[in-house]
Amino acid sequence: METLLIRERYKIVQVLHAQPDYAFAEAVDIQDRQTPACLVNVYEGAWLPRYAEVYAGLEGCPAFQGAFLQGESLVAVFQPAQGLPIDRVFYRGARWGWRDRLEFAQLLLHQALTLCGLPPEIGCAALFSENVLVDVDKRRVDLRYFIRPLEGMTPRELTLLAADQVEKILLPRFSSADGELAFLKQLRRGEFASMVPLYAAWRRALPQIEEEYQAMDRKNAIHRACALVWKNIKRKRR
Repeated sequence: METLLIRERYKIVQVLHAQPDYAFAEAVDIQDRQTPACLVNVYEGAWLPRYAEVYAGLEGCPAFQGAFLQGESLVAVFQPAQGLPIDRVFYRGARWGWRDRLEFAQLLLHQALTLCGLPPEIGCAALFSENVLVDVDKRRVDLRYFIRPLEGMTPRELTLLAADQVEKILLPRFSSADGELAFLKQLRRGEFASMVPLYAAWRRALPQIEEEYQAMDRKNAIHRACALVWKNIKRKRR
Protein backbone atom coordinates (compact mmCIF):
# COMPACT_ATOMS: atom_id res chain seq x y z
CA MET A 1 0.00 0.00 0.00
CA GLU A 2 2.71 2.47 -0.97
CA THR A 3 0.33 4.55 -3.08
CA LEU A 4 -1.84 6.92 -1.08
CA LEU A 5 -4.05 7.74 -4.05
CA ILE A 6 -5.50 4.92 -6.15
CA ARG A 7 -6.51 5.75 -9.73
CA GLU A 8 -6.32 9.43 -8.78
CA ARG A 9 -9.64 8.92 -7.05
CA TYR A 10 -9.43 6.84 -3.87
CA LYS A 11 -7.35 8.42 -1.14
CA ILE A 12 -6.24 5.94 1.51
CA VAL A 13 -7.12 7.16 5.00
CA GLN A 14 -6.15 4.17 7.13
CA VAL A 15 -4.85 0.67 6.45
CA LEU A 16 -6.94 -1.66 8.62
CA HIS A 17 -5.29 -4.96 7.73
CA ALA A 18 -2.26 -6.06 5.73
CA GLN A 19 -0.77 -9.45 4.91
CA PRO A 20 1.28 -10.83 2.02
CA ASP A 21 -0.46 -9.95 -1.28
CA TYR A 22 -3.52 -8.42 0.41
CA ALA A 23 -4.52 -5.22 2.18
CA PHE A 24 -7.78 -3.73 3.45
CA ALA A 25 -8.17 0.00 4.02
CA GLU A 26 -10.53 2.87 4.62
CA ALA A 27 -10.51 5.39 1.81
CA VAL A 28 -12.19 8.53 0.54
CA ASP A 29 -13.57 8.86 -2.97
CA ILE A 30 -12.47 12.40 -3.82
CA GLN A 31 -14.83 12.46 -6.80
CA ASP A 32 -17.91 11.75 -4.68
CA ARG A 33 -19.04 14.73 -2.62
CA GLN A 34 -22.15 13.11 -1.14
CA THR A 35 -20.88 9.74 0.17
CA PRO A 36 -17.09 9.83 -0.14
CA ALA A 37 -16.21 7.19 2.48
CA CYS A 38 -15.49 3.71 1.14
CA LEU A 39 -13.59 0.49 1.82
CA VAL A 40 -10.98 -0.97 -0.51
CA ASN A 41 -9.69 -4.53 -0.77
CA VAL A 42 -6.37 -4.85 -2.65
CA TYR A 43 -5.18 -8.21 -3.99
CA GLU A 44 -1.81 -9.00 -5.52
CA GLY A 45 0.33 -12.00 -6.46
CA ALA A 46 -1.42 -15.36 -6.54
CA TRP A 47 -4.64 -13.88 -5.19
CA LEU A 48 -5.08 -11.47 -8.10
CA PRO A 49 -6.30 -13.91 -10.78
CA ARG A 50 -8.41 -15.82 -8.26
CA TYR A 51 -10.24 -12.75 -7.01
CA ALA A 52 -10.45 -11.19 -10.45
CA GLU A 53 -12.64 -14.17 -11.26
CA VAL A 54 -14.62 -13.75 -8.05
CA TYR A 55 -15.41 -10.08 -8.73
CA ALA A 56 -16.01 -10.47 -12.46
CA GLY A 57 -19.67 -9.77 -13.13
CA LEU A 58 -20.49 -9.53 -9.42
CA GLU A 59 -24.17 -8.64 -9.03
CA GLY A 60 -26.67 -8.56 -6.22
CA CYS A 61 -24.44 -6.77 -3.72
CA PRO A 62 -25.64 -3.16 -3.21
CA ALA A 63 -22.48 -2.25 -1.27
CA PHE A 64 -20.18 -3.19 -4.17
CA GLN A 65 -18.96 -0.12 -6.07
CA GLY A 66 -16.68 -1.82 -8.57
CA ALA A 67 -13.35 -3.56 -9.11
CA PHE A 68 -10.44 -2.63 -11.36
CA LEU A 69 -6.77 -3.28 -12.01
CA GLN A 70 -4.21 -0.79 -10.72
CA GLY A 71 -0.75 -1.76 -11.95
CA GLU A 72 -0.15 -5.25 -10.54
CA SER A 73 -3.02 -5.00 -8.06
CA LEU A 74 -6.73 -5.76 -8.13
CA VAL A 75 -8.78 -3.20 -6.22
CA ALA A 76 -12.36 -3.88 -5.08
CA VAL A 77 -14.35 -0.98 -3.63
CA PHE A 78 -17.30 -1.25 -1.24
CA GLN A 79 -19.50 1.13 0.70
CA PRO A 80 -18.74 1.26 4.44
CA ALA A 81 -20.98 -0.26 7.09
CA GLN A 82 -22.10 1.12 10.45
CA GLY A 83 -22.52 -0.41 13.87
CA LEU A 84 -20.62 -2.37 16.48
CA PRO A 85 -19.28 -5.90 15.92
CA ILE A 86 -21.84 -8.46 17.01
CA ASP A 87 -19.58 -9.80 19.77
CA ARG A 88 -19.66 -6.40 21.47
CA VAL A 89 -23.46 -6.27 21.44
CA PHE A 90 -24.67 -9.84 21.98
CA TYR A 91 -22.29 -11.34 24.51
CA ARG A 92 -22.89 -13.78 27.35
CA GLY A 93 -24.57 -11.85 30.13
CA ALA A 94 -25.95 -9.07 27.92
CA ARG A 95 -29.45 -8.13 29.03
CA TRP A 96 -31.66 -8.23 25.96
CA GLY A 97 -35.40 -8.88 25.99
CA TRP A 98 -36.86 -11.64 23.86
CA ARG A 99 -38.41 -9.19 21.40
CA ASP A 100 -35.02 -7.59 20.73
CA ARG A 101 -33.36 -10.96 20.28
CA LEU A 102 -35.96 -12.20 17.82
CA GLU A 103 -35.86 -8.92 15.90
CA PHE A 104 -32.08 -8.92 15.49
CA ALA A 105 -32.01 -12.65 14.71
CA GLN A 106 -34.46 -11.97 11.88
CA LEU A 107 -32.35 -9.08 10.60
CA LEU A 108 -29.18 -11.16 10.67
CA LEU A 109 -30.70 -14.17 8.92
CA HIS A 110 -32.20 -11.94 6.26
CA GLN A 111 -28.76 -10.44 5.62
CA ALA A 112 -27.25 -13.93 5.44
CA LEU A 113 -29.94 -14.97 2.96
CA THR A 114 -29.02 -12.09 0.65
CA LEU A 115 -25.46 -13.45 0.48
CA CYS A 116 -26.59 -16.70 -1.16
CA GLY A 117 -26.31 -15.25 -4.65
CA LEU A 118 -22.75 -13.98 -4.10
CA PRO A 119 -19.55 -15.99 -4.53
CA PRO A 120 -18.88 -17.82 -1.24
CA GLU A 121 -15.47 -16.11 -0.99
CA ILE A 122 -17.37 -12.85 -0.50
CA GLY A 123 -20.40 -14.09 1.41
CA CYS A 124 -18.42 -16.12 3.95
CA ALA A 125 -15.94 -13.32 4.64
CA ALA A 126 -18.80 -10.88 5.21
CA LEU A 127 -20.22 -13.16 7.95
CA PHE A 128 -17.08 -13.22 10.07
CA SER A 129 -17.77 -11.74 13.51
CA GLU A 130 -15.68 -8.62 12.88
CA ASN A 131 -17.82 -7.87 9.82
CA VAL A 132 -21.30 -8.43 11.28
CA LEU A 133 -22.17 -4.97 12.63
CA VAL A 134 -25.18 -4.17 14.80
CA ASP A 135 -26.64 -0.66 14.97
CA VAL A 136 -28.91 -0.81 18.00
CA ASP A 137 -30.32 2.71 17.63
CA LYS A 138 -31.27 2.25 13.97
CA ARG A 139 -32.35 -1.37 14.53
CA ARG A 140 -30.09 -2.65 11.78
CA VAL A 141 -27.66 -5.44 11.09
CA ASP A 142 -25.11 -4.42 8.48
CA LEU A 143 -22.22 -6.26 6.84
CA ARG A 144 -18.73 -4.89 6.36
CA TYR A 145 -17.04 -6.15 3.21
CA PHE A 146 -13.59 -6.88 4.57
CA ILE A 147 -12.99 -9.65 2.01
CA ARG A 148 -9.73 -11.21 3.08
CA PRO A 149 -8.47 -14.07 0.86
CA LEU A 150 -9.96 -17.41 1.86
CA GLU A 151 -9.60 -20.98 0.67
CA GLY A 152 -12.32 -23.62 0.48
CA MET A 153 -15.36 -21.39 1.00
CA THR A 154 -18.68 -23.02 0.01
CA PRO A 155 -22.43 -22.35 0.43
CA ARG A 156 -22.31 -24.90 3.25
CA GLU A 157 -19.67 -22.84 5.06
CA LEU A 158 -21.85 -19.74 4.65
CA THR A 159 -24.71 -21.55 6.38
CA LEU A 160 -22.49 -22.65 9.27
CA LEU A 161 -21.22 -19.10 9.76
CA ALA A 162 -24.78 -17.75 9.79
CA ALA A 163 -25.74 -20.37 12.38
CA ASP A 164 -22.81 -19.37 14.60
CA GLN A 165 -23.80 -15.70 14.45
CA VAL A 166 -27.50 -16.19 15.12
CA GLU A 167 -26.70 -18.38 18.12
CA LYS A 168 -24.94 -15.40 19.70
CA ILE A 169 -28.25 -13.53 19.53
CA LEU A 170 -30.48 -16.42 20.57
CA LEU A 171 -28.09 -17.48 23.30
CA PRO A 172 -29.68 -20.29 25.38
CA ARG A 173 -31.01 -18.75 28.57
CA PHE A 174 -33.02 -19.74 31.62
CA SER A 175 -36.01 -17.97 30.03
CA SER A 176 -35.56 -19.35 26.48
CA ALA A 177 -38.68 -20.58 24.74
CA ASP A 178 -38.78 -24.29 23.89
CA GLY A 179 -39.27 -23.51 20.20
CA GLU A 180 -36.21 -21.28 20.25
CA LEU A 181 -34.05 -23.99 21.82
CA ALA A 182 -35.34 -26.54 19.32
CA PHE A 183 -34.30 -24.26 16.46
CA LEU A 184 -30.86 -23.76 18.01
CA LYS A 185 -30.50 -27.53 18.32
CA GLN A 186 -31.12 -27.84 14.58
CA LEU A 187 -28.39 -25.28 13.93
CA ARG A 188 -25.91 -27.10 16.16
CA ARG A 189 -26.60 -30.39 14.44
CA GLY A 190 -25.82 -28.80 11.08
CA GLU A 191 -29.13 -29.93 9.61
CA PHE A 192 -29.21 -27.26 6.90
CA ALA A 193 -27.14 -27.62 3.73
CA SER A 194 -27.73 -24.03 2.62
CA MET A 195 -29.25 -20.75 3.78
CA VAL A 196 -32.60 -21.24 2.06
CA PRO A 197 -33.79 -24.21 4.18
CA LEU A 198 -32.26 -22.61 7.29
CA TYR A 199 -34.20 -19.39 6.73
CA ALA A 200 -37.38 -21.34 5.93
CA ALA A 201 -37.05 -23.29 9.19
CA TRP A 202 -36.61 -20.03 11.10
CA ARG A 203 -39.74 -18.52 9.56
CA ARG A 204 -41.72 -21.65 10.48
CA ALA A 205 -40.43 -21.62 14.04
CA LEU A 206 -40.83 -17.90 14.69
CA PRO A 207 -44.65 -17.75 15.25
CA GLN A 208 -44.48 -20.55 17.83
CA ILE A 209 -41.54 -18.90 19.60
CA GLU A 210 -43.36 -15.55 19.77
CA GLU A 211 -46.52 -17.27 21.05
CA GLU A 212 -44.57 -19.00 23.82
CA TYR A 213 -43.03 -15.75 25.00
CA GLN A 214 -46.32 -13.88 24.84
CA ALA A 215 -48.05 -16.58 26.88
CA MET A 216 -45.30 -16.34 29.50
CA ASP A 217 -45.59 -12.55 29.62
CA ARG A 218 -49.31 -12.83 30.38
CA LYS A 219 -48.56 -14.64 33.63
CA ASN A 220 -47.98 -12.70 36.82
CA ALA A 221 -44.48 -12.60 38.26
CA ILE A 222 -44.94 -15.54 40.64
CA HIS A 223 -46.62 -17.83 38.11
CA ARG A 224 -44.01 -16.89 35.49
CA ALA A 225 -41.13 -17.73 37.84
CA CYS A 226 -42.70 -21.07 38.75
CA ALA A 227 -43.35 -21.90 35.10
CA LEU A 228 -39.74 -21.15 34.18
CA VAL A 229 -38.36 -23.25 37.04
CA TRP A 230 -40.56 -26.21 36.09
CA LYS A 231 -39.68 -25.83 32.41
CA ASN A 232 -35.94 -25.91 33.16
CA ILE A 233 -36.34 -28.93 35.43
CA LYS A 234 -38.00 -30.81 32.57
CA ARG A 235 -35.21 -29.73 30.20
CA LYS A 236 -32.54 -31.08 32.54
CA ARG A 237 -34.42 -34.36 32.84
CA ARG A 238 -34.53 -34.70 29.05
